[in-house]
Amino acid sequence: MTESGSGILWVVATPIGNLGDMSPRAVDTLRRATRIAAEDTRRTRALCTHFGISGVPLDALHAHSSGADVARVLEHLAAGADVALVTDAGTPLVSDPGDALVKACVDAGVRVVAIPGPSAVLCALAVSGLAGGGGFRFVGFIAREGSARHRAVGMIAQTPEPVVLFESPERTARTLRDLADAMPERPACVARELTKVYEETLRGTLAELAAREGDYRGEIVIVLGAWSPEEHADAIDDEAIDARIDHELDTGAHAKTAAERVAAWSGRPKREIYERVVRRKSARKG
Repeated sequence: MTESGSGILWVVATPIGNLGDMSPRAVDTLRRATRIAAEDTRRTRALCTHFGISGVPLDALHAHSSGADVARVLEHLAAGADVALVTDAGTPLVSDPGDALVKACVDAGVRVVAIPGPSAVLCALAVSGLAGGGGFRFVGFIAREGSARHRAVGMIAQTPEPVVLFESPERTARTLRDLADAMPERPACVARELTKVYEETLRGTLAELAAREGDYRGEIVIVLGAWSPEEHADAIDDEAIDARIDHELDTGAHAKTAAERVAAWSGRPKREIYERVVRRKSARKG
């Protein structure tokens, strides 16, 4: 317990696939915890059973948990209980639930301690060959539809350092196509089922990976290598932009959507491209 009398929130990393990656410290923490706050109590119960951990109550705390659920965990901590926070796989809060609880603990003066371990982000970056020896940008899952998705792709296209993102298997092919549409020559790696039996890494340019046939299965991490948005933008002249605008309009895209796509691809300001789209659309009608 902390000096104030409250318990400790232990943020515990669990395996992303291979149970052999569970650290002895993580096992010991779960065994000693007063309670465990879990994204999926069924998965965590199976994990505890595998490591011979029993008798520790499990509370559900997932992405759809309410403020009342967070408050209940905080009440346990305030009463002196040590709580271990875990998600289905990997490190909590990395595109996983737990942020609300950690913030509440910080605000309440409850001590928060990390038990480090497996991370799909770092594993994918390590095997990609694209780490570059410097910083990188992690963007989690990008928006599925609409303007938010176009903005996300545009932001990634303007990011010079390596980028790591998560994607579901059913949306991976589409995401690769969208990314390739904005930066076809950017080097990339698709890491699938990391640490598991069918682990696979696919490498190439985004255009090459987007052209790949076949379905994706399992847990997916996409890594994009370092990139020079300035050089890419300098290589695109007004004629190329107009041709791309015409292509977008020919496919039936609305002016706003066309502008977002062309801006992401060209690296030019969206306002500038939108005005250009409106002019060309008007000219085509005339």
